[in-house]
Amino acid sequence: MSRMPDTASAPVLLGNQPGSFPHSVLAERHPAIIRQVREAFPYEPGQHRALDELLANCTKGEIEPLPADAHDRDLWETWGLREYAGRSWFDVPWLWSESWFYRRLLQAVGYFGPGPWQGIDPFRPSKLAELDSHETDEELAALDDLAHRPAGEQAQALLHGSLWGNRADLGFRLSAEGAQAADAAPGLVADDSETLWSLLDAEGPDSGNRTLCLVADNAGRELVPDLLLIAHLLAAGRIGRAVLHVKPYPYYVSDATTADVVDALRRLTGAGGAAAAYGRRLWSALGDGRLVLRAHPFSSAPLPYQEMPGDLRAEFASATLTIVKGDLNYRRLVGDRLWAPTTPFPDVTAYFPGPVAALRTLKSDVITGLDSRTESELVAAEDQRWRTSGTHALIQVRVPG
Repeated sequence: MSRMPDTASAPVLLGNQPGSFPHSVLAERHPAIIRQVREAFPYEPGQHRALDELLANCTKGEIEPLPADAHDRDLWETWGLREYAGRSWFDVPWLWSESWFYRRLLQAVGYFGPGPWQGIDPFRPSKLAELDSHETDEELAALDDLAHRPAGEQAQALLHGSLWGNRADLGFRLSAEGAQAADAAPGLVADDSETLWSLLDAEGPDSGNRTLCLVADNAGRELVPDLLLIAHLLAAGRIGRAVLHVKPYPYYVSDATTADVVDALRRLTGAGGAAAAYGRRLWSALGDGRLVLRAHPFSSAPLPYQEMPGDLRAEFASATLTIVKGDLNYRRLVGDRLWAPTTPFPDVTAYFPGPVAALRTLKSDVITGLDSRTESELVAAEDQRWRTSGTHALIQVRVPG
């Protein structure tokens, strides 16, 4: 029987250790993001001043309360703002300070309004550039070949496409040579895909009544494979309904919002060939309720999923399977702690109310569920760089016992 491991030996990640990955995000990546956002739009003087203030505050200042009229002030206070106000950004949980940065960035550019810049996504130019790239053209064209493959091969290729996101090189993985290489999956440090497919067996009973929840990660070339996987599962009869969880507002630069889903569907339907067929299938599924979008406030909370509210817990509990995509969502799923890598994944996710699968490329220090041999081989080959390089991935599944 799974039980939550002792967290005393797994400290919550902070950003106050110079040289650490969390510290580099707070001290270097966030200022770079402010510069990129400033250059992406012809912002007005007030926005430039607010961005300057945020740059100084997030690197050298203290966490400040939200304005009294902020629409989500009460929510953030329940999420820890009361406790953390007045402290350095580097001395509170890294997950919290990262999330707080994006909340403050949107405030600085006027996203929450009122005003003419209300609702303008500061990251939209980079999202669209990726979605409209030549690489995306090539990946969508590769779907024409996939349409003639056996259903099981299609499913596995699309699962790996969703897993690797914009590192998927989907065209290669869908070629004959790539399909063989993907089977070996040398970059996978854990692979519970057989368990995942057993939960979504096309021949199993009541397959048409199954619901899949997919908690999305990034937009653009990473969201497209997620949508393709959903479309395949619906068409193959492995599920009857899918619920796609996206962010309620722009977050972590590239996290998917409802607008990004619409952009991705337009990209698919306009691509021609098999890609357009996938796009039309998804468009129709949204229209008849087989595909549902959710933008729950907790999707952008600075907290682990163990602290999810009751309504979200009930939704995940009723799902046949919840797939949690990406690095940030993995950190939220297992807790943003420096676990021993061999800590069992089922133990740290024992709180989750239903079957859950993590599809994640490794881009941060948090990791669970490795066997000791795999960990030793990774450390011998790469020291600790394997944790953050994005060249390794995992498929981990927990089914309540």
